[in-house]
Amino acid sequence: MARKFQHSYEVCTCKQVTLGEIIHAIKDRNASSLIKIGELTDAGTCCKSCVCKEQDHGVKKMELYLDEILKKFEKK
Repeated sequence: MARKFQHSYEVCTCKQVTLGEIIHAIKDRNASSLIKIGELTDAGTCCKSCVCKEQDHGVKKMELYLDEILKKFEKK
């Protein structure tokens, strides 16, 4: 995820969930899976296009996916 996005960037357009909310769920609320992110923020629970590139069936592709964000914060 070398691209730069503002925390106000809307990752999930269906549920209007921002990058900042997702980062908060991962870092401060210990969301370590896509399911947990969905439970805490509702991101990825509607059309699922924001979950990963493979599930993005929209005409206009997303610029950032939940799986990319989660991988960035995985503990090594």
